Amino acid sequence: MTIFNQNQQTIFKKSILLLALIVSFFGFSQNKKEHSKFKIIAFYTAKNDQAHISFVHEANKYFPKLAAENHFQYDSTSNWDNLNAKFLAKYQVVLFLDTRPEKKEQREAFQKYMENGGGFIGFHFSAFALNDSSYPQDWNWYHNTFLGSGEYGSNTWKPTSAVLRVENQHSVTKNLPIKFTSAPNEWYRWSNDLTKNPDIEILLAIDESSFPLGTGPKAHEIWHSGYYPVVWTNKKYKMLYVNMGHNDIDYEGGTNKTLSYTFENKTQSQLILNALLWLGNSKKK
Repeated sequence: MTIFNQNQQTIFKKSILLLALIVSFFGFSQNKKEHSKFKIIAFYTAKNDQAHISFVHEANKYFPKLAAENHFQYDSTSNWDNLNAKFLAKYQVVLFLDTRPEKKEQREAFQKYMENGGGFIGFHFSAFALNDSSYPQDWNWYHNTFLGSGEYGSNTWKPTSAVLRVENQHSVTKNLPIKFTSAPNEWYRWSNDLTKNPDIEILLAIDESSFPLGTGPKAHEIWHSGYYPVVWTNKKYKMLYVNMGHNDIDYEGGTNKTLSYTFENKTQSQLILNALLWLGNSKKK
């Protein structure tokens, strides 16, 4: 009995030691993950157009879950005055969920952030610029140099899905099918021809099988042909523009109820995750 007890004690001690080692290793791994985390800050306004407001609320619910699953940190703010050097220094990636900064000092801080190697994703309306509107084209660096798109030209209506085609292989398009169907969206056309800009690499475009795209009621809101980039990067910066970000809303019925959700599309959401991991884990220039 004594020998058996001694053996039991020996096994018990070894088990405790092994458990301690496992706990220590797990703690070290977790600590390592903490140090390897990158941080994202999303700016938004969420005041105009229920479709954009719906998308912002959806994004601010979706991204924290995605961050927890993929070991990064997601913060968001509607205070655009936070767009300053001191605040941005804490983050590796900036998102514009709906609008853009309007104050000169905010714009200058963002430009310096990008020129110093910061990461960026702009969604849908963040690229909108149209003279004689509330968002005039009064920021040449952002709309022409950085995004490359220039002014807003027109859009499809009503929000509908499109077949999107991968145009170039990139970290952002990794493991995506060559073609896939998007979530419903309002699709934009731009004044500048992105195919003629050597700094722009188009990653996704609308496939011809999508036409006619849109339902009207106005004839010009239905596209029957043409080439329409919807996701692209400027090779001089760590950035991505994504045309998606406009949920379908029940305007016709008068309820303003959300009828579709951008992040419910798994393939499209994989693209966004790819982009975040690419930007967040990239070294600064």
